[in-house]
Amino acid sequence: MNNVMKIGGYQAVIAFDPEISMFRGEFPGLNGGADFYAADVEGLHREGETSLRVFLEACQKRGIDPRKHYSGKFVLRLDPEVHEAAAITAAAHGKSLNQLAVETLRSAAQEG
Repeated sequence: MNNVMKIGGYQAVIAFDPEISMFRGEFPGLNGGADFYAADVEGLHREGETSLRVFLEACQKRGIDPRKHYSGKFVLRLDPEVHEAAAITAAAHGKSLNQLAVETLRSAAQEG
């Protein structure tokens, strides 16, 4: 996946912050903040490992599960015109709108 780095078994999303001319990493699968900054890939690995270790240690001390838990449900807001077009597309393919959305999101997630 583009802009994703695996650190300590967790996925970190990496973005460039032009205001400080550094890369910023964050672990979106964690239930709290464990972001990190570095100027290069080697630094991202080092700083990411440190940030993750500190976060996991804090969770362990407090008896908190470090991972976010997802219910599998979310609300999607979109323009009414897009909603209508998606509903027609789903029906034309013999699917529910939910099935179309799941397939589309699954495909996008796999492509990364």
